[in-house]
Amino acid sequence: MNENLFASFITPMILGLPLVTLIVLFPSLLFPTSSRLVSNRLISLQRWMLQLVSKQMMSIHNTKGQTWTLMLMSLILFIGTTNLLGLLPHSFTPTTQLSMNLGMAIPLWAGAVVTGFRNKTKASLAHFLPQGTPTPLIPMLVIIETISLFIQPVALAVRLTANITAGHLLIHLIGGATLALMSISTTTALITFMILILLTILEFAVAMIQAYVFTLLVSLYLHDNT
Repeated sequence: MNENLFASFITPMILGLPLVTLIVLFPSLLFPTSSRLVSNRLISLQRWMLQLVSKQMMSIHNTKGQTWTLMLMSLILFIGTTNLLGLLPHSFTPTTQLSMNLGMAIPLWAGAVVTGFRNKTKASLAHFLPQGTPTPLIPMLVIIETISLFIQPVALAVRLTANITAGHLLIHLIGGATLALMSISTTTALITFMILILLTILEFAVAMIQAYVFTLLVSLYLHDNT
């Protein structure tokens, strides 16, 4: 069991070619669009959820910040569906790869920071030095605030990677323990199986919550810079 513990996190390959691109594009097929005047229930539910999330997330933004609405809604849909698809058996979750999460976090964070320096130069520079700082502490505080600024995208990516990876590892370990206990103690195996079901339900919630948290933090970074 230990040999295959991290097998689900290995990038799938066919004929030596990685399938990450196809896996990343697959969630977009799960959101149908309709050209009819009256949509069906699935599309109506999809639009209602998008309107609810966008209204809650973008209500704090000004006009410039609200121009990011489409990007942020696309981001939460992509991360959420990718996390949920990764819970299927024998599937691959791209969001368990730190490189991919950094690839999402760094451009969005950099775009928000650049927007802040363009539109609110004085306010953005003021974040590096809080008002009323004693003169001897100014160099140290500037260094600390600079490090905290550059660590934001890393924290975004590591948070998403760690939460999704930990959940997958727990499901893998408890599932393996359930199979091993079936031949030893049926009662213990049943209890472990119930724990596995509860953990799987929890992972469905974590998959959606982490998508929301990632997008919400990007939205807050944008709000601080617009």
